[in-house]
Amino acid sequence: MNVDLDKKHLLEVDFYRRDTAVVARLLIGKLLVRRLEGKILSGIIVETEAYYGFDDPASHAFSGMTKRAKIMFGRPGTAYVYFCYGMYYMLNAVTEEENTPGAVLIRAVQPVIGTEEMFKRRKTKDIKNLASGPGKLTSAFGIDINDNGRDLTDKGSNLNIYDAFIKTDKLEVASSPRIGITAGVEKNLRFYLLYNDYVSK
Repeated sequence: MNVDLDKKHLLEVDFYRRDTAVVARLLIGKLLVRRLEGKILSGIIVETEAYYGFDDPASHAFSGMTKRAKIMFGRPGTAYVYFCYGMYYMLNAVTEEENTPGAVLIRAVQPVIGTEEMFKRRKTKDIKNLASGPGKLTSAFGIDINDNGRDLTDKGSNLNIYDAFIKTDKLEVASSPRIGITAGVEKNLRFYLLYNDYVSK
């Protein structure tokens, strides 16, 4: 997938200030960009999951504005990063209007720039395995709890999402139940790019 990094547009707050599933679907084909230790790492988002609030038992916000879930009620376009299973960090983008909980989990990306650095961080030479899952993604991009609360819409931030100007109506995007949950499995809130080798395994 060819991407001209000189022709990109930073996604602004209004992009995220919408229904969470809509944002999750529209993030497919967008470009995740990480600036780290003088290097630029980037990848096309190929898989996401939408999480709501009080009516979504799989969401951290299902029980209300807890200490961990409070960020999901905040400003749209904020990064929500949490530690999962005592092993992995997960990167989410906060959605909806403020005080309405919502977030999109970035599950997988197709690496574009900075693959050598990603190989070092992931200790693998298999490009299709670099970021084909939420834990692999954060490891490859050096994302951790220090990025929790980071403003994805700030040009001065070292973590952003850009419009890569890939025509989304040309992308074949499918939906399915979310992965690794036991509640809310009847909801088709996972979105992924069909026939893509970089989607989570």
